[in-house]
Amino acid sequence: MQLYSFFNSSTSYRVRIALALKGLAYATRPVNIRVGEHRAADYVTNTNPSASVPALVDEDFRLGQSIAIIDYLDHLHPEPRLIPIEVHMRARVLELAMLVSCDMHPINNLRVLRYLDTELNITPQQKSAWYRHWIAEGMIGVERLLEHSNSGPWCFGEQPTLADVCLVPQVANALRMGCDLSAFPRSLAVYSQAAEHPAFIRASPAMQPDYVE
Repeated sequence: MQLYSFFNSSTSYRVRIALALKGLAYATRPVNIRVGEHRAADYVTNTNPSASVPALVDEDFRLGQSIAIIDYLDHLHPEPRLIPIEVHMRARVLELAMLVSCDMHPINNLRVLRYLDTELNITPQQKSAWYRHWIAEGMIGVERLLEHSNSGPWCFGEQPTLADVCLVPQVANALRMGCDLSAFPRSLAVYSQAAEHPAFIRASPAMQPDYVE
């Protein structure tokens, strides 16, 4: 397998975590989204029509979108399973994962922040306020879901699931952007748990071949 990835992309980070948890070997194909490599004609035509990262190439099968990729991996390599089979647990895991991936991530990703800069000409202070506001809005919801789930060391018990795979990169990016997350102790506890887990460490931005400070 090949993974087209950018070290600091939280969506790429999700897939790297899933691959590491499942112990699957893959070759990293760096795509520098900061300089627009994801929009190159060859990449869009031959790898990912959505002009984004990540993209997984498994022999002659190509797939974009992190949640779709993780679902694909779960079907082919079900151990450890990241999206539970049991209907209620599956729904709870997807609820939290979608809160992060659908409500939080899209409005704070690189292309949105660049649009705020280049098209709306907002100040750096306004952009920072935008980022902090939407992180706080989302994290309030995440923290409530974790409280209702009586989360263990992970979001839903003793093993990581898709919920953790989505939450940990989001927390990492929020901390990198200087957000104060002290009001969200359950989320930080999950993040701390992941910081000691070999798969999450291996998938972290600093461990990637295209990492730059």
